[in-house]
Amino acid sequence: MKDDLIKKLTSRKFWLCVAAFLGSIAASISGIATGNQTITTIGIICGVLSAAIYAAAEAYVDAKAVNAQEDKDESEKST
Repeated sequence: MKDDLIKKLTSRKFWLCVAAFLGSIAASISGIATGNQTITTIGIICGVLSAAIYAAAEAYVDAKAVNAQEDKDESEKST
C-alpha cells in the first residue's frame, strides 16, 4: 500500500492533474475577483475535468495491468 502511494505521488500524471487543478482554482479566483462569471465557471469546469481525466487515465492503466497479468497467468497455465 505504501509503495502504491509513493508510486502515485511520483507520477507525472498526478502532478499534471495537480497543476491543472491549481490553475483552474486560480482562474476561478480571478473570475470572482474581477466579477467575471464566465471565467469563474470555466475555472470550475476545468477543475472537475482535470480530476476526471486523471481518474480515467489511472483506470485505463490499471485495466491494462490487470489484462497483462491475466494473459501472463493464462500462458503459464498452458505451458
